[in-house]
Amino acid sequence: MLDFKPIPDTICTVAESPVWDAVNQALLWCDIPKGQIFELNWQSGTRRSWTLPGPVGSFGLAQGQHLIIACQHDILFLNRDTGGITHFATIPETGTRLNDGKTGPDGAFWVGSMDDTPAKQPVAALYRVTPDGRVERKLSGLITSNGLAWSADGKKMYHSDSRGQRLDVWDFSPATGGMTNRKQIAELNDAQGRPDGGATDTAGIYWSAGVTAGLLNRFTAEGEMLPAIPFPAAAPTMPCFGGEDLKTLFVTSLRGPAAADRPDGSVFFTRVATPGVPIPRFKG
Repeated sequence: MLDFKPIPDTICTVAESPVWDAVNQALLWCDIPKGQIFELNWQSGTRRSWTLPGPVGSFGLAQGQHLIIACQHDILFLNRDTGGITHFATIPETGTRLNDGKTGPDGAFWVGSMDDTPAKQPVAALYRVTPDGRVERKLSGLITSNGLAWSADGKKMYHSDSRGQRLDVWDFSPATGGMTNRKQIAELNDAQGRPDGGATDTAGIYWSAGVTAGLLNRFTAEGEMLPAIPFPAAAPTMPCFGGEDLKTLFVTSLRGPAAADRPDGSVFFTRVATPGVPIPRFKG
């Protein structure tokens, strides 16, 4: 049983996209609807935050002190030292917003969208944003693109459709960003935990936030589902490995209307036995 503890003073409406910065030994995360990104130095305890011009679906580390950010329909750069924001690319969609994103082994920023209307129709997509600013549509017909993660060798890519309740693994080319041989490895209902954000460890296990069930689900690359891990908040949203040895597991969560005095909406942490796979910086 993992002993999760909430990080004090981290409660958000929808905490998401935890990112570990190994250079600065800092954890970053966002509050999606408030358009805010937070940074906590894990050693000194110092904090910083920035407010973006719209909902922040996800972000990643870029060169130097920059972040690459999925904000509504735009890809932006944020300079963490100056707070300056610059536009990089636009993803033209209607009735959607950008959601889960992560830098891949190919150095590109991968980001998906979601139907942002009550209808929740399969109108969203998964995109690859290259360092020269090109936007490539890689997968269509999604409701809520989510769960991006790659294996340690970069040759397997995981992706989920939270509303579609499916989790897939693809063969991936770190050299070209090509994805082939799609294989569905799980179909998860609300009771099992619809697949939200994901992360991988160096043993080849994919960790998935079961947002509807208060669970962390784990899968082998072959699709074997390992015993689920109970989570202390009702709705975990995304795991991330960090700390000096990448054996600290951070998990964000959302705060529902029934949270009351519970720490739901906080960022939680615990120690694990196997280190996670480090996430590369965007090459742009």
